[in-house]
Amino acid sequence: MTRPRFLSALVTLLTLAVAFLVAPPHAAAAVAFTSTGVNQHGGNCLDLPGGSATNGTQLRALACGGGANQNLGFAPVPGTADTYTITTFSGQCVDVYGASQADNAAIIQWPCHNGANQQWRVVAAPVAGTDRTFNLVSVGSGKCVAPSGGSATSGTSLVQLPCGTGNGRVWRLPGFTGGGAGAGTFTNPLAQQGPDPWLTYYDGYYYLATTTWNSTVTMRKADTLAGLATAPAQVIFNLSRPNGAGTMWAPEFHLLDGPNGKRWYFYYTAGREPFDLGTQRIHVLESAGLDPMGPYTFKADLLDPTQDNTWELDPGILQLDGRLYLLGTYYNGSQPMFIRPLSNPWTASGTRRLLSTPTYSWETVGGAVNEGAEVLQRGGKTFIVYSASHCSTPDYKLGMLTYNGGDPLSSSSWVKSPNPVFQRSNANGVYGPGHNGFFKSPDGTEDWMVYHANSSASGGCDMNRSTRAQKFTWNADGTPNFGTPVATGVPLTAPSGE
Repeated sequence: MTRPRFLSALVTLLTLAVAFLVAPPHAAAAVAFTSTGVNQHGGNCLDLPGGSATNGTQLRALACGGGANQNLGFAPVPGTADTYTITTFSGQCVDVYGASQADNAAIIQWPCHNGANQQWRVVAAPVAGTDRTFNLVSVGSGKCVAPSGGSATSGTSLVQLPCGTGNGRVWRLPGFTGGGAGAGTFTNPLAQQGPDPWLTYYDGYYYLATTTWNSTVTMRKADTLAGLATAPAQVIFNLSRPNGAGTMWAPEFHLLDGPNGKRWYFYYTAGREPFDLGTQRIHVLESAGLDPMGPYTFKADLLDPTQDNTWELDPGILQLDGRLYLLGTYYNGSQPMFIRPLSNPWTASGTRRLLSTPTYSWETVGGAVNEGAEVLQRGGKTFIVYSASHCSTPDYKLGMLTYNGGDPLSSSSWVKSPNPVFQRSNANGVYGPGHNGFFKSPDGTEDWMVYHANSSASGGCDMNRSTRAQKFTWNADGTPNFGTPVATGVPLTAPSGE
């Protein structure tokens, strides 16, 4: 290595050391693995020409052949979550020539020295229809490995170019084994057509159900949040009962105690076909075992025992002080929320009670609505987060009730927050965010919300509402802080523990 090259690398390393001291620690350690690197623009593999042992040999993108010269070793840089040194067949390290910061600097092999120009961040770059796709980002320059000119032609030499998701910047690493943030980003939406989402992480997988507006009940399954975007929606049940055969909407599923132990109970709204609002009621399925995807059998129509005189929508489940309750919404001239006691997951033990009526101006835009009640519990506190105003407006939003003790069936036991807790962001192009749910990160350390929203102020209540997810935090007084809805297409760090 020449003296200018060494000094440049040293300066870069010192800069990185200072940045490391002020930056937050990484969530998890990276994990070593070996893999080919398949370029997603042309399908060629990252290749060491002829298996050369010569210092400075420039790497290239060549038609994949399965040879050892296309096999790479990824060794984690200690103390990082997504940064590696990459070795070629000859045992030398993938290197930016001269520690250059410039576009089109050659990507070569060079004896390993652990300089910043030999350290590579493996940053997820999701590609529809495949997995384990990444940018290879130089720590020294912040630029990405790519074929020269972004060419798809076999034999093209590799250089560094500004990072992106096209023109040869994205590589698939089929041997990637996870660990840390290497695969830990995703972008919204998780489902382009995904109104009324319900998302749960269970036993190593995320499970997502959304409104289908037909006679099928579907679910997606993936081991990463990003994977839900390309996971197929699998039919897990077909509705056939005359009083609930069509327009399946507002689904959610809960692992609850039943007479045969824990089972998944899948709650949904459906009515007669063709769509008849007056026939819409809440129904429930029961799983045969502990797989959220079933198989399921029909369990019950969750009708009110004395007030089955109007439609009921948007089932939710509250567990409090050893008791079970059904939450929902109904019509009484406006659209309030109700609560009803349950003796088991499918049987009412009493009639519905009024829980919350839309009274604030922000709850009545386009229609007086309180719906989609979802439970959030932490530190001995219980909250019900609900959707307010009419879904046909961009001002559909979230409000919140806080339990203050006493009888949960009494509305006086709940205090309504005077302001919305989550609402539209014109700056981020997010309109009508609502009908939310909550889930934990895989390691249980983070709280996340799932919700639907539109990307246009003119969007309405149709199937084009998309499923989105983002992490939220907690205020000093123990209340949730949901922040601002994030724009679609923005890379977000995946839940901790993926």
